[in-house]
Amino acid sequence: MKKYLIEFSEKTFTALKQLNSIRDTESQTLFVTKDQKMIGTITDGDIRRGLLKGFDMSEPIVFFMNTNFKLIYEDKIDLDEISKYRQDKIKLLPILDENDRIVNLIDLTKTLTKLPLTAVLMAGGLGSRLSPLTDNTPKPMLIVGEKPILEHNIDRLIKFGIQEIFISIKYLKEQIIDYFGNGSQKGISIKYIVEEEPLGTIGALSLMDKTSKNRILLMNSDILTDVDFELMYRNHILHQKKMTVLSIPYQIDIPYAVMETKGEKVLNFQEKPSLTYYTNGGVYLMDVDLVSKIPRNSFYNATDLMQQLLKNKELGHYSHKGFWLDIGKPKDYEQSQELISKLKL
Repeated sequence: MKKYLIEFSEKTFTALKQLNSIRDTESQTLFVTKDQKMIGTITDGDIRRGLLKGFDMSEPIVFFMNTNFKLIYEDKIDLDEISKYRQDKIKLLPILDENDRIVNLIDLTKTLTKLPLTAVLMAGGLGSRLSPLTDNTPKPMLIVGEKPILEHNIDRLIKFGIQEIFISIKYLKEQIIDYFGNGSQKGISIKYIVEEEPLGTIGALSLMDKTSKNRILLMNSDILTDVDFELMYRNHILHQKKMTVLSIPYQIDIPYAVMETKGEKVLNFQEKPSLTYYTNGGVYLMDVDLVSKIPRNSFYNATDLMQQLLKNKELGHYSHKGFWLDIGKPKDYEQSQELISKLKL
């Protein structure tokens, strides 16, 4: 972030040199600070307009900077506002704290939004059905296209502005830690939840560090999907559920007429109907207080928690009709290799 910041007292030719140093990016904007507070922005265009007004390049950038800039506050993130800025072709958007200090930047040429979520990726399984591919490699680290399955999922989370990620690990965990580290190379924070014993599909949440976010996005790391996490989040907020599970429609076409009967009577019939059922897509958006309901360091599945929530009608679903693939068997892995070049995950 430092390469985009400049002190208000710097000369304008210094700002121009700094702008030239970031010409390899699409976001050629500097953010002007005074006493660590943001007071303006400056671009090549601002400098040209200042020169036309008669200002000199040796003068401080305060004579050239734009004070009518766009921003968002970290405690008041508005997804509609971010969407509007993207439509207005704003490329780099500063996030300020309550004291007007820049705490982060969103590159809207690469990031769709800024979801206020912590993500947890479940990556501890053996992947035995994919043996021998997984004999020496954890399933989430199998290469699809040019990178591991797990990296596809992490990069998609980043695309939606999620920067705090936990990864639950067990089998061959060192390979995952060595590859991703603390996440700094991707500009995010990655922490690890180590399962000493298998904890099911959601039990590892009981061991995660506290997060400042109010909601958690939990997903299996062995799936590939183009689900829109923003739409899923908005669905969760709109319907005010404690947990929203991603559902995948599964259609069955019956090749015969189906009769509706009562005893020996035929009440009605449908000619070759199509029936749609919804399956669990392995992605869950949940309020953070649900973590306290998960037994600590015990085997516990997502379906166990979902059964509890059903009693109070606190469970919802978000139907995804796009791409979704669970890489559980060799033929799934082969299919992923065929499809990945055509997909934008």
